Amino acid sequence: MELLPIGRMAALNHITVQTLRHYDKIDLLKPLHVDEETGYRYYDIKQSAILDMIQYMKSLGMSLEQTREQFKKEDIEEIQDILRKQSKNIDEEIRKLHHMKKGVEACIRSYDRYLRMPEEGVITLETIPDRKVFCYDGNINIYDHGLDTYEYILRELKQQVIIRDLPMVYFCNVGSILRKEMIDAGRFVSSEIFVFVDDDFEEQEGIAVIPGGDYVCIYFHSFWNERESAQRLFSYIAEKGYEIIGDYVCEVVVELPIFDDNERNMYVRLQVPIKPPRSAGQSGD
Repeated sequence: MELLPIGRMAALNHITVQTLRHYDKIDLLKPLHVDEETGYRYYDIKQSAILDMIQYMKSLGMSLEQTREQFKKEDIEEIQDILRKQSKNIDEEIRKLHHMKKGVEACIRSYDRYLRMPEEGVITLETIPDRKVFCYDGNINIYDHGLDTYEYILRELKQQVIIRDLPMVYFCNVGSILRKEMIDAGRFVSSEIFVFVDDDFEEQEGIAVIPGGDYVCIYFHSFWNERESAQRLFSYIAEKGYEIIGDYVCEVVVELPIFDDNERNMYVRLQVPIKPPRSAGQSGD
């Protein structure tokens, strides 16, 4: 019988010598012979069948420990159970990758929008489709505090994103909501922040839809410019005779990789849903 030295056995099976040594150490594949004087390992070419099976089971997602146990038990039904579980794990990974890809595509669109957006302070009338968000109530009025508190609230939102296993790439597109009743009362009170998620994201607690429609919008940089920009937006809406019909949305369109005094640099779009004024000849309902 011709015995193969470890290097030759490794080369024939397209693996490393270190791999064969590891398999020996964990009792997964022992050499057929070990020279007592030199410690050199030697293999029989027929042991390649075992290596083929190890690589096959590894390609199915089974661990080396699981493979070793199956070699000992020779239990086909248990192998089937392991593979069924692995199939479910793969489905879950596919789901995660699907949403990750969607999140990356959303980020690409956000940067593209940024490059085409109006200059800071410009007011526009835009038709915006329905958007799905994961919303979190931090129970602290954002407008009573500064950027430090806002960052702490974002940490809480980030924790919720992690707990719910949402793709972290979504976190680059966050926002806050000022409810219509607060707008009507002339109060800047909001504790709700959100991240945009993909349209086909499964329903769960915290998932909501921002209705589509006509929005009056204004763009600006920096957390500190929101109040002033919002007042300009409300003044414009009143001047044009528009009716506010829903919640005010403050959306961070894109996070820019530029920092002043360690603060995030963001480009923001304020959005207020409106209904145009009635024409002079239009009667009431």
